[in-house]
Amino acid sequence: MTEPSPYLSGLVLTGRRVVVVGGGGVAQRRLPRLLETGAQIDVISPAITPTIEGLLTNPDLRWVERGYTPGDLEGAWYVVVATDDAEVNDQVSAEAEERRIFCVRSDDRSRATAWTPASGQHDHVTIGVLGAGDHRRSAAVRDAILEELRTGALGARDSLDKQPGVYLVGGGPGDPDLITVRGRRLLAEADVVVADRLAPQQLLDELHPEVELIDAAKLPRGRSAQQEEINRILVDRALAGKLVVRLKGGDPYVFGRGFEEAIACAEAGVTWTVVPGITSSISVPAVSGIPVTHRGVTHEFTVVSGHIPPDHPDSLINWAALAQLTGTLVLLMAVENLPKITATLMEHGRPAATPAAVIADGTLPGQRMVTADLATIAETAQSAGLGAPAIVVIGDVVDVAAQVRR
Repeated sequence: MTEPSPYLSGLVLTGRRVVVVGGGGVAQRRLPRLLETGAQIDVISPAITPTIEGLLTNPDLRWVERGYTPGDLEGAWYVVVATDDAEVNDQVSAEAEERRIFCVRSDDRSRATAWTPASGQHDHVTIGVLGAGDHRRSAAVRDAILEELRTGALGARDSLDKQPGVYLVGGGPGDPDLITVRGRRLLAEADVVVADRLAPQQLLDELHPEVELIDAAKLPRGRSAQQEEINRILVDRALAGKLVVRLKGGDPYVFGRGFEEAIACAEAGVTWTVVPGITSSISVPAVSGIPVTHRGVTHEFTVVSGHIPPDHPDSLINWAALAQLTGTLVLLMAVENLPKITATLMEHGRPAATPAAVIADGTLPGQRMVTADLATIAETAQSAGLGAPAIVVIGDVVDVAAQVRR
C-alpha cells in the first residue's frame, strides 16, 4: 500500500494548548522544540525523566502527574502520543480523531494524523524533512541542509537577513574547524574581511571572490598594521553599507583589542556585534592533553599577557601576587619574556619544581610541546626552537596530563 503524501505546514502554536502523553525519552526529545513555539504544554504521565523535570521551570510547561484519562484533550490544538502502552496510545489517538486534533504517534505512524519531521533551525529559517518513514535519511538530509546554511554555502550572500555593520569575530585557536558556526557563516556573507595574522588562514581561501580582504597582521618586532588605521577601515567600510568581518585569532576580547574596535564603531555610529571565539588560553592546552583545571589539583586558573616583562614600567600585572597562587597560570604572548617571567615567579615564591609546558602552533598541523619545571622551561623551549605563537602553562595540571601520556 502506498504511503499517503503528507502536506507540510508550519503550525503556529504560540499560546495554544498542546498535550504530550508520556514522560519518557520520546517526550524529552520533542519538548524543547515545542517549548520554543511558546505553546502551553501539558505533559500527562505518572513519571517523567529528570531532564523533563528540569524543564518544569518554564512557565509554559505543566506536569499532570497521572496517566491519561478520556477528556484530557479538551481544548488541545496538537497532541503527541509517546507512551510505551499501545492500548493507551490507541485511546489517545481515538479521542484526537474524534475531536479533530492532529495527533503524532511515536509507536505507529500509520495510525497518526500528523508526522514529526526531522527538523532544525538556523537564524529565521526552519528546516523540516519527511523521508517516507526513513528517519535516518530524513535526519541526514536535514543535517546536510543545515550545515550548508550554517557555513554559508547555501544562499548566504543573498540572504534577506544580511545586516551591514562590523562583526568582531573570534576565529578560535587556529584550526579552521574550531571557529564558531556563526563566525563561519558571517565569513560567507561578508563583503569585507579584515584579518589578523593569527586568524584561521585556511578560511580565507573559502571567501567569495568578490570579498575585499584586508591584511591586518601585527608581526612581533616586524611590520604591523596600526590600530588606528584598522579602526578607520572598519568604520569606513561599514558606513559604505558593507558587512565587515573583523577576523581575529582566539576570542576578540581576550588580549585581542576587540573592544577598542567596538568603541571606535560606537563613536562613529556604526552598528557592531561581537561573535565570541574559543580562546587559545583554554583550547590549546586542552588539545595538548592538559586540563587547565582538575578536581583535587586546582581551584583556579589565571590567564596573563606576557607581552611585556615584569620589570617594565607599563606592566599592570602583580607578579608577586601571581607567584603566591597555587592554581594554573596560563601565559599568552610570553615566549620572548619567559626567562624574566619565570625568574620573577620563583623570586616571589613559586616553587622552581612547578611543572610547566610550552605549546607552539596549537591546534595546527605543526603543533609542538615541551615540558619541564619552572626553573628550566624557558631554556627548554628555546633549545627546542619553539617560538611565537605559543601558550605557556604553569601548574600541577601539567603533571596530571602526563599520567595520560604515559
